[in-house]
Amino acid sequence: AGGSVILYDASLLDHATPALFDRAAWAGAPVAPGYSGGRGATLFIDGPARAGAPRQWVLRHYHRGGVVGRLLDDQFLFLGLERTRSFREWRLLAWMAARGLPVPRPVAAHVRRRGLTYTADLVTVLIPGVEPLSTRLARGPLPATGWARVGACVRRFHDAGVWHADLTAHNLQVTAAGELWLLDFDRGRRRADAPGWRQQNLARLHRSFAKISADGGVAFGRDEWQAVEAGYRAGASAA
Repeated sequence: AGGSVILYDASLLDHATPALFDRAAWAGAPVAPGYSGGRGATLFIDGPARAGAPRQWVLRHYHRGGVVGRLLDDQFLFLGLERTRSFREWRLLAWMAARGLPVPRPVAAHVRRRGLTYTADLVTVLIPGVEPLSTRLARGPLPATGWARVGACVRRFHDAGVWHADLTAHNLQVTAAGELWLLDFDRGRRRADAPGWRQQNLARLHRSFAKISADGGVAFGRDEWQAVEAGYRAGASAA
């Protein structure tokens, strides 16, 4: 469609067009917490009315990070549709959602090619009533059972062979009832079972908790991490 290729869930959307991903069309849309509202902001948008389908969606444009991001910003090398960031994340989310893992349901993935490069967008269903675990922790300590749920949640993904590229306290989302969800599977993938990548994933999460608690505003230490590990060892039964 006009130089774009769109992969979408026809049970959520009758017809997808590039206009869905046009940020100018969503000028008044709320910005997701934690974003400045600039070009890289993630937006909360309203999908078209359809009986039985959720209408609150999340629109995210893919940007590069680090030093390379300063030069290329949102440009990625095109190596085929199925290797684009948005298509890969859409398919992984669809696979996980079909298996009952606590992830946002994918609506549509968008790729716009420009010669050797492309830009990409992703729309997912908004999970109501969640906030980043880091935000929840800033308001007060989490009980041991809450930390155990964190470990059990991560274990569910690992047992399914899913590796998260950026497992942090920000991408873990929690409801008021303590239910946990995991967001942002950009560069995530399914992997053959092996202890090495599981431990590396857990170590990434530990560094995230240590970082947000460095100034003393978040209660996190050896006891809290031991509760996470206990929940991980217990597996889904602790979720």
